[in-house]
Amino acid sequence: MIKITEIFKADTAVKQPLPLYLSRIKAGFPSPAEDYLDKKLDLNEHLIKHPASTFCVKVKGDSMVGAGINTGDILIVDRSIEPKDKRIVVAVVNGEFTVKRISKNGDRLSLMAENLKYFPIEIKDGMDFEVWGVVIHVIHSV
Repeated sequence: MIKITEIFKADTAVKQPLPLYLSRIKAGFPSPAEDYLDKKLDLNEHLIKHPASTFCVKVKGDSMVGAGINTGDILIVDRSIEPKDKRIVVAVVNGEFTVKRISKNGDRLSLMAENLKYFPIEIKDGMDFEVWGVVIHVIHSV
C-alpha cells in the first residue's frame, strides 16, 4: 500500500530559474554544453498549470511501482482536473490517503494498484471515499 507521508501547497510565488540548454544531450561522446545555454527555465511554469488547486505529496510504499511511483517520490496533484477512468489519483478511503489508478466499469468504481501484490479497492455505497486530486507529475531521484 502506498501512503502519503507529507502534503505541501504548491508555491509558485517563489521563482527558481534554472539554466535551460536547447540542444539535445546525447548519451554518447561528451560535448561542451555551455555554447547552447539559451534561457532560464522555471519548473513552476512547466509543472503547475493551476497554482490555486495544486499541491504536492511525498509518498511511501510499493503499490504503484508499475506506474513509476516509488517510496520518497513527490507527486504533483491538481484538484481542478476531473478524475476520469485510468487516471492516477490521490484519494481518501475510509479516512486513509492512498494513491491508485481509477477504474470505472459501468456503475462500478475501483481503485487499482500498479503492483500485483495488491488487490483492487472496490468503492461501494456507504464507504467514506473522496478523490482529492489527479496526479499530473512524479518527481523522483535516479
